Amino acid sequence: MKELLNEVNHQLSNQGLYIKSEEVSIIDASVIEAKNCRPNKNKQGESTQDWEANWNEKAGPDGKRKSTYGYKAHMSVNEDGFIKSTDYTAGNMSMTPTASPTYSVVMKHPSMQIAPTKAKLMVRGWQSGILRTESYPGYLSGCAIHLVKRAYRNKPLNKEAKQFNQIHSGIRCTVGPVFGVLKQHYGMAKGRYLGLNRNRTRFELMCVTHNLKRGLSIQQASCV
Repeated sequence: MKELLNEVNHQLSNQGLYIKSEEVSIIDASVIEAKNCRPNKNKQGESTQDWEANWNEKAGPDGKRKSTYGYKAHMSVNEDGFIKSTDYTAGNMSMTPTASPTYSVVMKHPSMQIAPTKAKLMVRGWQSGILRTESYPGYLSGCAIHLVKRAYRNKPLNKEAKQFNQIHSGIRCTVGPVFGVLKQHYGMAKGRYLGLNRNRTRFELMCVTHNLKRGLSIQQASCV
């Protein structure tokens, strides 16, 4: 599936739809609920819960933590909304480069093998002890990391923080709609199969289809 995605992107590039020079990579991840997320038992007394999924905890704006049993879909998107590379892991996989193989996959992508002065990697996430620039010791040399600041209950953002978020959100807003389309129109919000490999293949096929439709949309818009 990864070779198929690269081939589709190569053909889109040959048609002038997928621009490779001075590329921007926007990395994000989205949690996907497993097909069988509850520890129910079948007639034989065996658990029917997806054995390859895992728990993911995420803090909401109200300060409460939400737990989801499932997987995590990672992707790198360029500034035109094309998916460049993907990964699919258990839900407990961290989003830090040192803990997740996702970012090894992304950084080895051909589009990232350019001069450090041209490389821009924008990681979408909240400012925290895990996702700060200093948490990437030499791993993302020459790359820009854009993380927005978050408000919590009884701790609103001040004027400077709001201005900071407004500047960075304009750059980071590309990857969110891609996940939105995949979840609302492709059914990515919930796993359809048991096991990691089947769900990963399904997700990667969604990404190939998304790029084909995205290329067609840009082509039609340029002909108007």
